[in-house]
Parts: sequence; structure tokens; C-alpha cells
Amino acid sequence: MTAGITEPSSTRLLADRLTEAVVRALGAEDVLVDVIEVREVAHDLTNNVLTGFASPDLQARLDAIVAADALIVSTPIYSASYSGLFKMLVDVLPKDSLRGKPVLLGATGGTARHSLAIDHALRPLFAYLGALVAPVAVFAASEDWGSVAAGRLGARIDRAGADFVRIVAGAPAPAVLDPFEDVTPFESLLAEASRG
Repeated sequence: MTAGITEPSSTRLLADRLTEAVVRALGAEDVLVDVIEVREVAHDLTNNVLTGFASPDLQARLDAIVAADALIVSTPIYSASYSGLFKMLVDVLPKDSLRGKPVLLGATGGTARHSLAIDHALRPLFAYLGALVAPVAVFAASEDWGSVAAGRLGARIDRAGADFVRIVAGAPAPAVLDPFEDVTPFESLLAEASRG
């Protein structure tokens, strides 16, 4: 899942590089990778937030996230936090859909000053959602791309991928939750509202 807003996007590039590192560390040939570009459903996300209903395109992406064995997420950092577009997608995910799901965090920003956003914004968000958040995350500042630092970025990506594979290999597959399994009847909601 990548929330870059430009094309090409360093946020997407980071997500792709993290994915390649994880697939390489898995050493398996039958890994299915599904890239969710949040930018492609930005209007659908807004409509979903306003109406409570997902378009078919957005619903397909939400279903893919829920069904995934693990997630690699990458967001740009603005004003020391994840992007609003990224948060909108997280907000419309079904309740408890990320509980127990392994998640590898990645973020990009203009300067290294934003790197702490992973630990003070992204990590708490996914911990709150009950995800199994990988302890090693990757932040890539603008200077990390195409300079001497790019070699260090590659090493950090490889390390994060290898560590994430250890988590994924040891974690049981998360159960797919049926959002309609535990529904409160409308009559009960009305009765409760009339008492309050």
C-alpha cells in the first residue's frame, strides 16, 4: 500500500524496493504481490468517508488489504505525520481487519528531520489497529536517493526485508473477518437510543 501523490513517486519507489527485498528474503517464487496505489482511489475515498459506501474499485482494494497475509505500507511525511490520503484509507478499512497482520512500515520525506514520524505517528497508528508491526522500518529522505547515502538506503531496505520475513514466517495467517458476523439488529439500536 503506497500513498505517494506524484508520478513517479519516491514513496512508490520505496514500497517497490521494500517489496523486492521481502520477496528476495522469502526465496519463494510463488509470492503474489498486489500494489495498492492510494492516489488512484482518492476521489472514491472521499466519497466513502462522506457516504459510508465504497465504490467497486475502492472495495476491491480494501478486500485485497484485508485478505493479504502481510502488508508493506509506504507514505510520504507531511508536517511530521503520515499523509491525509493515507489516513483516509486506513480509516475506511473494516474494524479489526489489520489485527494480527504483519506490517512493514516505510516513509519518505524531504529531509531526515521527518524520520521520527515513523515512531511517533505510523507505529502507534498500526499498533492501535492491532497489527503486528515490524520493529525495523525504513525512512528515505530526498538525499537518500541517488547519492552516497543511496547505498546505505539499500542496506537498510535489505535489513528491513530480512527482518520482516522472520516475522511473517513465524506469524500465523490472520483470520479473515466477516464484517456482518456480529451485527446489532436495528431494533436494538433504536431501543438503546430511546433509553439514552
